[in-house]
Amino acid sequence: MLEEYWPSILTLMSLQIVGLISPGPDFAVVVRNSLIFSRRTGVLTAFGVSFGIMVHLAYILLGLGIFISKTAWLFHLIKYMGGGYLIYIGILGLKAKKGALNYGDLRSRKDISSFAAFQTGFLTNAMNIKAMLFFLSLVSAFMTSKEPAVIIFIYGAIIFFTTLIWFIVVAYCFSHQQLRTFFSNLHHWVERVTGGLLFLLGVKILFMENSIHEQ
Repeated sequence: MLEEYWPSILTLMSLQIVGLISPGPDFAVVVRNSLIFSRRTGVLTAFGVSFGIMVHLAYILLGLGIFISKTAWLFHLIKYMGGGYLIYIGILGLKAKKGALNYGDLRSRKDISSFAAFQTGFLTNAMNIKAMLFFLSLVSAFMTSKEPAVIIFIYGAIIFFTTLIWFIVVAYCFSHQQLRTFFSNLHHWVERVTGGLLFLLGVKILFMENSIHEQ
């Protein structure tokens, strides 16, 4: 049975990888938490992002994704919540103050809790309306009521693990000791730049048109 689905599996994996490589809010928060805090925090943020994606897949497979995209007030509510959250954490980054950090000590008071790291990644993705539309398009193209349950599970597993692996790689790269040492006295600029990026992405989401609804 799997043989006939290999082309679809490879195509979905390719589209998912392209979507992951394109910089967005998920990339920005993983880079920020890896570079500013610690490798552990970056990896936990990556897990949060991956589980946030599963939220999108769950309600889309239940048929709620189309309902949300077709219901203007609900779509805009989620859009404003998601955009507002990105703007909020962006402003926090923009307000970062100058001060050297000791990146060699992962138990530094500056580091955040495991829950906070996971929550940041989870909320950044789960409240991203653009992520919902992306996965709605992806699911519509590859997952139908005719697909066997095992194939749908494989699709979901591919999306989850490609996301997790990619962002763990990002976390490991940006938490490298030499890179963190280099930025030890520039952490406030890292927070301001990534904060500015998240702020702009949040504003972009707020003014994003609901193309599916308007069609």
